[in-house]
Amino acid sequence: MENVNWTALIIFLALFGLITWLGFAAAHWRKGDLDLLHEWGLGGRRFGTVVTWFLVGGDIYTAYTFIAVPALAFGAGALAFFAVPYTIVIYPFLFLVFPRLWHVCHRRGYITAGDFVRGRFGNRWLALAITVTGIVATMPYIALQLVGIQVVVGALGISGSGLAADLPLIIAFVVLAAFTYSSGLRAPASIAIVKDVLIYVTAVAAIIVIPIELGGFGKIFAAVPAQKVLLTVPGPRSTGAYGAYATLALGSALALFLYPHSLTAILSANNGHTIRRNAAMLPGYTLMLGLLAMFGFFAIAAGVAHMPEYAAGFKQFGNNFAVPALLLHSFPSWFVGIAFAAIGIGALVPAAIMSIAAANLYTRNIHREFINKNPTDRQESQMAKWVSLLVKLGALIFILFVPTQYAIQLQLLGGIWIIQTLPAVMLGVYTRWFNPWALLAGWAVGTFAGTAMAVAVHLTPTFPLTFGGYTFPGYTAFYTLILNLAIAVVLTPLLNALGGPAVDETAAADYRA
Repeated sequence: MENVNWTALIIFLALFGLITWLGFAAAHWRKGDLDLLHEWGLGGRRFGTVVTWFLVGGDIYTAYTFIAVPALAFGAGALAFFAVPYTIVIYPFLFLVFPRLWHVCHRRGYITAGDFVRGRFGNRWLALAITVTGIVATMPYIALQLVGIQVVVGALGISGSGLAADLPLIIAFVVLAAFTYSSGLRAPASIAIVKDVLIYVTAVAAIIVIPIELGGFGKIFAAVPAQKVLLTVPGPRSTGAYGAYATLALGSALALFLYPHSLTAILSANNGHTIRRNAAMLPGYTLMLGLLAMFGFFAIAAGVAHMPEYAAGFKQFGNNFAVPALLLHSFPSWFVGIAFAAIGIGALVPAAIMSIAAANLYTRNIHREFINKNPTDRQESQMAKWVSLLVKLGALIFILFVPTQYAIQLQLLGGIWIIQTLPAVMLGVYTRWFNPWALLAGWAVGTFAGTAMAVAVHLTPTFPLTFGGYTFPGYTAFYTLILNLAIAVVLTPLLNALGGPAVDETAAADYRA
């Protein structure tokens, strides 16, 4: 403990204490009966424009985003900036699709994507596939929020072995589990406001102060190796990094709002107009993401990787230590405490929403569908609360006993898996043309092919697709989504000809305000 940055640690703990209090106090905010699942798991569907803006933004821009996007820019260069256009492309999808989904879910009492698919297509097995995909894709995402806390705790100088090294993470888990259990979605909604204010303060201060310290943006870009400033020019028979960049941006945009935690935040809004207003306002977060990506170049120009005082951090956390090292190098300890609190709190907010979303899915679409078909309201909400604890415990065990790099690699599979739910969820909002068994076949083939392709390239996100002597490196999720859709389109008329009438408990009026 001799290397502990006490000033930063005290400020970090003070802010952490504030959000812990907020998490528990949130149970009395916009008070509702937390023995009802829609009150505990969706905040009673009463969040307005401002709260939804912070909640959805806090849900998407996580501690891993704060750490990983700059780390990718630090290590790989310009490719990391695919995150900027994808968070621009995504908002038209939010504007067009998700108000319709909100309306039908509100009118029919749906809480999860599995509920919607079950009602829209009348097939419990397709709904189960959507549910299992959501839970499995979410688990490593939660684990990665804990990785963000690990990096920050290590940067504060708290180190050791065995229980001493893991104790801060265990304490953070206990706090997260306690206020999520007691307050439900209201807890991360209230904390998200504090978290985002801290992140904006950190990002704006860093984008002003650090370039001044380094002599201006001209010197920063001059210090970055040329191969990292621009994408590599494609070869004569390959799209190279250009294809990878484009498909990563588009595929990520298509996948992001399919994650259960994103849908949970959206369905907690008080009406469809709130979602549309947020689609117009949320690009403000894209500006912040562009600033955060620049931190990777700042770290290169500052030369933090070659400073002996940060060698242990880079050895333990790799490129993920670039932002903490940059902040430690550039700011006084008191501001480092604020910045690290922003990252740590930025881990707790999405982790809370993710665990709630996974609990909602299990309770509604597995437990209620296959185990207890007629639970009381209290039994249903209590089951969700217990499952939310188990989900967080599973993520904690994963981080404590599995090397960090495997969590990161599994998270890459999450995007490949969750995008396979797009035909049933996003297209299902507009049409009932697809046969549910055809959708299930497309999901199965897309999931299997995506997993196999990812394993073949050692769990990296891009796959070098070869066709006619040309190579098209691209995001595996994007390629497998095309395969998924092709199978669903081909099989639908065949299966419709063999099967009975379509089952759809929703009506056209359910999709309109």
